Amino acid sequence: MKIGFIGSGNVGQTLGHVLVEQGHDVKLGARQPAKLTNWKKSLENSGLASVGTYQEAAEHGELVINATPGVASLEVLQLIGQKSLAGKILIDVALPLEFTNGELRLSIAPNDSLGEQIQQAFPETKVVKTLNTVTSALMINPLNLAEGQHDTFIGGNDTEAKNKVSEYLRQWFGWKNIIDLGDISSARATEGLLLLTSRIYGALGHSNFNLKVIR
Repeated sequence: MKIGFIGSGNVGQTLGHVLVEQGHDVKLGARQPAKLTNWKKSLENSGLASVGTYQEAAEHGELVINATPGVASLEVLQLIGQKSLAGKILIDVALPLEFTNGELRLSIAPNDSLGEQIQQAFPETKVVKTLNTVTSALMINPLNLAEGQHDTFIGGNDTEAKNKVSEYLRQWFGWKNIIDLGDISSARATEGLLLLTSRIYGALGHSNFNLKVIR
């Protein structure tokens, strides 16, 4: 599959690396693609890793993943424009984070979410919010914690798109437990989990943890 990443930080590079290793044709998009030389070089033997502008990555992907910093996501996506994203699934893993007076906060809350704002701005795109409640290390390897017996969440307005993304998460990364929280407004809840998980991180001193819903 051709996959385009909007954003080239730790999350984009980590997920992109794994997907290339699995045989997917991945293009990472960045403001300055030249900064991704090392990432591309590390995968040059595959012939499946490339870099480009945000626009080029969006046009490349049959599926697009938004891995930009959440405070910049809408600006970046609007630069790309409707045409390059219309009809495609956009997996949104971003969190709208900001630091205020030394404290980590959500820039969009409590009655809205980044996922909803993206969907509203791009009505012809199938926005699916997922994986935004764990670190990139757990995104790609949930089996590294409690043998994978913990949960990730998914939300979006298009049921077929959510079903496809759920299957991708199982096939690509080995996720066993995926809870469908409903439409894209559920992004308010999953983005809001940052308020809890940031405190857990502070208490534990590491990020190798996740939540499990006991039922």
